[in-house]
Amino acid sequence: MHRFDERDRLLSREIFDYVEARLGGAPTLNAPTSEAELQRRVGETVTEDGLGAPEAFRIFRDTLAPACVNCGHPRFLSFIPHAPSTASTLFDLALSASGIFADWWIEGAGAVYAENQALRWLADLLDWPSDAGGVFVSGGTAGNLSALAVARDDRRPQGDGSERRPAVALAAGAHSSLRLAARVLDLDVLDVPSDDRGRMLGSALRRSVDASELATCVVAATAGTTNLGVIDDLGGIADLCEERGLWMHVDGAYGGAALAVPGIRNRFAGIERADSFVVDPHKWLFAPLDCAALLYRDPTLARRTFAQTAEYIDSVENRGEWNPSDYAVHLSRRARGLPFWFSLATHGTRTYAEAIEYALGLARDAAGLIRETPYLELAFEPELSVVAFRRKGWEPRDYDRWSAATLADGLTLTAPTSWRGETLLRMCFLHPRTTLADVREIVASLADHRPRTRRVE
Repeated sequence: MHRFDERDRLLSREIFDYVEARLGGAPTLNAPTSEAELQRRVGETVTEDGLGAPEAFRIFRDTLAPACVNCGHPRFLSFIPHAPSTASTLFDLALSASGIFADWWIEGAGAVYAENQALRWLADLLDWPSDAGGVFVSGGTAGNLSALAVARDDRRPQGDGSERRPAVALAAGAHSSLRLAARVLDLDVLDVPSDDRGRMLGSALRRSVDASELATCVVAATAGTTNLGVIDDLGGIADLCEERGLWMHVDGAYGGAALAVPGIRNRFAGIERADSFVVDPHKWLFAPLDCAALLYRDPTLARRTFAQTAEYIDSVENRGEWNPSDYAVHLSRRARGLPFWFSLATHGTRTYAEAIEYALGLARDAAGLIRETPYLELAFEPELSVVAFRRKGWEPRDYDRWSAATLADGLTLTAPTSWRGETLLRMCFLHPRTTLADVREIVASLADHRPRTRRVE
């Protein structure tokens, strides 16, 4: 299995041809396939003697991959899309072949050095001190869990004799992973009422903390909610956290990338006072899956929580070097930050800012188009790149039918969402290759209940 022979050489050419066709050809959106249909087409693939590489790859290329929606497609506008740069995708292939184990400096010094430069750029966007730092993890869920674990350990209630469980303050717009993290870490949750856009305001946080008997030690704010793309009152939240000695965590998994655009930096005022921060390069920073950046203002606090000890690693841990394994819930790790670093080093930070700013402008233009369309109504003015709107006269089942039909037709994946009981449609713009013409075509398909049949290019 580990000897590179002529069969492997042929396989590598076939795989490289596939990659080149995927990156250089017209993208296809694809659609999910039922389990029964996959069983009929594919059957059993794990056998005693094996299928051989050509057959296994044929099954992947011709059947399995087309049964997966391409979340990097320019008209994949649901959830949070994925738009890796060509450079990052190609470099991901090189990384996979490099055999880099990036948990400790002694094994992955070059990779860790490069990852830390990418993390430094992110820390500079936050206006954080020179000794801030962190690590790349698999996604926002792992980042939020790790940040709350450090916050719990550093700010847990002490000395009052009550042995109360620590609590995290969350608003309705907080990502579901934060509530999951609270369950995993055995934290109580202080629910903070949000405003009419789902924002956590400093004034509401203050009232909630004052009225509650919970031992709140950390506040998890959001810089760009997943549903509507709004930013919490970070300045007001930071004021209360400083006053009460609370840890301030900011989940910017989606929206934090917009910090790279100088013209809207003021919308994030207060983020520079946070204690921890998460942003996902595999979202709006054009890296491949799976990659999230977790940063701490004071990384030594994270190391107290996560540094592991064992006979076979103590000598590694005591060398005084930067070991990524010390800063999150993991040990073995791929150097998942390297494709992001490569893309950033290749294209430069100015290009990144321009690509992010393009999505902001497209969201504004799409909102204008929706305002001009008689059968549509804009639900909220976009703050970042999420545009939420309603189709006049439609019921929830109409939204579901339209969404399923347009995905089957290869037009778009634009799924419905809900806000305070009302069904809405939601477009999230990240991909620099999404155009206003794409939006016009999607809007036109909403004219009636039956989307136009569209030929997949």
